[in-house]
Amino acid sequence: MQHSRAIAHIDLDAFYASVEQMDDPSCAGLPVLVGGEGARSVVSAASYEARAFGCRSAMPMGEARRRCPSAIIRPVRMRRYQELSDVFMDVLQSFSPLVESLSLDEAFVDLSGTQRLFGAPAETVVRIVARVHEATGLNCSIGLAPSKFVAKIASDLRKPCGVVIVESDALMQFLAPLDISRMWGVGPVAEERFRRQGYATFADLQRVSEAKVFGDLGDAGRHAWQLAQGIDARDVVPERAPKSIGQEETFEKDTLDIDRLRQVLLGQTETVARRLRRQGLAARTVTVKLRFSDFQTVTRRATFSVATNIGLKFWSSARELFDQWASKEAQPLRLIGVSLGGLEAQTHIAELFPDPVMDRQRRLDGAADAIRAKFGVEAVNRAAAIVRSEE
Repeated sequence: MQHSRAIAHIDLDAFYASVEQMDDPSCAGLPVLVGGEGARSVVSAASYEARAFGCRSAMPMGEARRRCPSAIIRPVRMRRYQELSDVFMDVLQSFSPLVESLSLDEAFVDLSGTQRLFGAPAETVVRIVARVHEATGLNCSIGLAPSKFVAKIASDLRKPCGVVIVESDALMQFLAPLDISRMWGVGPVAEERFRRQGYATFADLQRVSEAKVFGDLGDAGRHAWQLAQGIDARDVVPERAPKSIGQEETFEKDTLDIDRLRQVLLGQTETVARRLRRQGLAARTVTVKLRFSDFQTVTRRATFSVATNIGLKFWSSARELFDQWASKEAQPLRLIGVSLGGLEAQTHIAELFPDPVMDRQRRLDGAADAIRAKFGVEAVNRAAAIVRSEE
């Protein structure tokens, strides 16, 4: 892909369902549906084995179970998915600083100009597939092309575990046979309009002028015509710094198990601290969120004089806030969460009198992040003893 942009679209295959199959080997190779089992529940994700029966995400769970009575139902575990997503994004950012996250399980990566570090982009995407699997245990599919639009289409073509590379001089040929339903911005209603005008494939758009398509379909037609020619100059835009970073968990049943709540809070604090460091940020506040059975919600907040990204400082504050509540106002919780606010870019200014304990913790956090990125999120954890009461 010389003399051209090299944009990759990476998508984890059947993400939620694949995580459930990985974490419970007894589900491997079997149809798995992720979602609730209530009357109004919908499918959040379906494994490829379940998709063979016609099951898909957003389908009512009742219908999916009728189509596939043997399907294994697993509840949504958002905390686990977020942890693995963080590792996934860490892997991508190790190949390029230009990573545009679209969701937990997919992102664009601009590999233009990375040849000196990693070799040709066509070789790099193969390495990315291997690194993602090594770090998360999950498979992904990748499309590599000169534009975001073509890369996204390419990544969808050979799922699962597919790598599709589209060279600049093969763009038109690659796009020509595709059905118009694959065009971005063309939903069911617009698709019918395109077909009525004789545009059933990308090739139908390629063989006429832009003015002709504009006359037939207006601005939507002009946009589709440009994409059919492979014209898409949009850049990969890295994440903008958020105002806060947080994580919360809703329990299936309200709980007053203090040890369990501390463990959940610790895991959440570690996760948001890792996400903070991954984005090169520091935080001035820690907020613990508590929601009761009647949906009443309270928050407890601590503020630092200087922004930090040290996980132990966040956990010490979060635990103190939680323990103060638990000792005076404890009641069953339906939700617990933690968030970091007052975010700013992390700077590394030499301190006149550095705290050796915090400096050591900063180095430990960096080492732990590197280990998790390479070997997976469960490769290293804070000692369980820290969770237990010290009394």
